[in-house]
Amino acid sequence: MGQKSNIEWTDATWNPTTGCTKLTAGCDNCYAHTLAHGRLADIYVSRLPVVDTPQTRADPFAVRLWDSRLDEPAKWRSPRMVFVNSMSDLFHVDVPDAFTRRIFEVMLRVERHTYQVLTKRPARMARFVRMNADLFPDGEVPAHIWMGTSIEDDRVLFRADHLRAVPAAVRFLSCEPLLGSLAGLALHGIHWVIAGGESGIGYRKMEPDWVRGLRDLCVGEGVAFFFKQWGGRTPKAGGRELDGEAWDQLPFIAAVVAGA
Repeated sequence: MGQKSNIEWTDATWNPTTGCTKLTAGCDNCYAHTLAHGRLADIYVSRLPVVDTPQTRADPFAVRLWDSRLDEPAKWRSPRMVFVNSMSDLFHVDVPDAFTRRIFEVMLRVERHTYQVLTKRPARMARFVRMNADLFPDGEVPAHIWMGTSIEDDRVLFRADHLRAVPAAVRFLSCEPLLGSLAGLALHGIHWVIAGGESGIGYRKMEPDWVRGLRDLCVGEGVAFFFKQWGGRTPKAGGRELDGEAWDQLPFIAAVVAGA
């Protein structure tokens, strides 16, 4: 279901796949998992999962492919930012490469939109791009397809290294929910960083110094920084100003500032 999004750093979501499995600490309170087991459960269970067992058939968050949604971006006439698979991970092991390729073919063909592809499995992302080099004749994923990974604490800093192996014009990090200091994060080869606190029941509080440190690192390295929210019981409970300022930078703004 392509739809307008309330996520501050995008305009719309596009979910040609749904479902995932929890991987690391950032997944503990996954909003997509909650939605899939709540108001979207009947919709998702109505379609067979990729791995069809009695358990996954009954699980609304098992990975499912939605052929009927592939043509949605072509129907949107005005350009927009599109978060690809807000309810899944395109590079989950259960998503076949052939289907991922079909999704990229849509993104490459309907190039009036900017697509934001975010994964917690950037090693598979890098492998996919390498094994499907014919899709990218210029040698890299073009600038209207942004490739990103999630980093919630210093235990998964290695994901940035895997992302750097992706030959993409724009690479970004989503540090949300930010669960610890990222003082050891290297930003070479990264063009955009999103940061935000967790929201929902059982949210974990984000310490101000964690996000300040990340902001200062971005400023020092000339990397665009976007602060999404402090988090709380609801996403907007704590507001989104950091030291009295809204940080809404996008990657090409950083490129201009840096003189690139």
